Amino acid sequence: MAKPRVVIIGGGFGGLTAAAAVAQHPVTVTVIDRKNHHTFQPLLYQVATAGLSPGEIAAPIRAVLSRYKNVSVLMAEVCGFDLANRRVKVGAGCKQASQTSNAASDETPANFEIDYDYLIVAAGATHSYFGHEEWEAVAPGLKTIEDALEIRRRVLLAFELAERQAIATGAHDPLNFVVIGGGPTGVELAGTLAEVANRTLAMDFRAINPRQTRVILVEGMARVLPTYPEDLSRSAQEQLQHLGVEVRTSTRVTGVTPGAVMLGDTALPSAVTLWAAGVAASPLGRMLGNTDKAGRVLVEPDLSIGGHPEVFVIGDLASLAGKEGKPLPGLAPVAMQQGRAVARTIDREMRGLGREPFHYHDHGTMSTIGRAAAVADFGKFKVSGFVAWVLWLLVHIMFLIGFRNRLLVMLDWFWAYLTYQRSARLITGNTTLPGFPRGVRAADKESGTAA
Repeated sequence: MAKPRVVIIGGGFGGLTAAAAVAQHPVTVTVIDRKNHHTFQPLLYQVATAGLSPGEIAAPIRAVLSRYKNVSVLMAEVCGFDLANRRVKVGAGCKQASQTSNAASDETPANFEIDYDYLIVAAGATHSYFGHEEWEAVAPGLKTIEDALEIRRRVLLAFELAERQAIATGAHDPLNFVVIGGGPTGVELAGTLAEVANRTLAMDFRAINPRQTRVILVEGMARVLPTYPEDLSRSAQEQLQHLGVEVRTSTRVTGVTPGAVMLGDTALPSAVTLWAAGVAASPLGRMLGNTDKAGRVLVEPDLSIGGHPEVFVIGDLASLAGKEGKPLPGLAPVAMQQGRAVARTIDREMRGLGREPFHYHDHGTMSTIGRAAAVADFGKFKVSGFVAWVLWLLVHIMFLIGFRNRLLVMLDWFWAYLTYQRSARLITGNTTLPGFPRGVRAADKESGTAA
């Protein structure tokens, strides 16, 4: 009798956990991802702010799963589903594939299909600009290694361009870094950028003073970290302000243009604008059936989709209410627990047992803000400051894949803590920024300040 075929889409936390768990049973597994590597997303901001290199927070998917001989890895893009016939449509690139479907028969087909008995979709999420996709070119988000490297390029380049402008003209445009969104990603970016400006680069330039850099965090709701308890949100804001971040809550962004962010009718000059305000589920979700407003698939209690019990959706792409009736958050622990739960469901079904509903066990949430600054919520136990920061370090080291990665990250963090230095301060790619520098006269006229 042929072994059941399990296809897993996505090599993130949920997909890898599901693959490792289900591979321990008599099945064949195929993991499909557009990238050849797993990215430890909670530390992407460290790459974006030059604290870590990409290789320290990423690992090849093949290497991670190499111990499981019944697991195959396919680097490809999923173009669609044939749910009725239990097939996944894949290709090297869906748009290109549709244009080259008449390729010669002796070449690899542009599009092909993979059969499955069980399908696990863990395709994750991407940025949401709330209908203003044109803002993305000016205000990049942070979801991938490529995003992190682009943010690092822009941040470091802003200081270099300001130095060049100051040497050439005797003054420079305002060095404002504007972070839009006061959730965990925005708080992490803002706090670390302030540390970079006030500590890491403070003595490196001669014509400009990096300490005069303004880091502005803009949040539309009444407080930062709005999903955390109010006392931890207040503590986070105080820690941000102690690091030198200007926090503007209850402030709506009405426009993002090269060199400026519109707050209502007011233009705030911005050398670098970063987006951390919205998340949208993968477009694959809408191909699977019912979705919520954010594009997440509405799943059954066992994480399957209606009408297709053999298809499961987990992680950021799944919409399932928790104990309080609210959708479960898009966190790594949620995705990992769901991956293990689906593997158990498949095993139980192969043994003729019934399915069980998924229950999320909340072990707490935490968010880092900067050096020795963080908040952690473990339910009845809440902590902030240095203790929360140490706990955050330990947890993230523990979950980081690979002994070598853990060792390198620990060494980099230890060195940075002692010296305030960051080891990955490399500018790659082009050397231009949208709207910066604008010219000293224009900056003086608009803001009245040019250092």
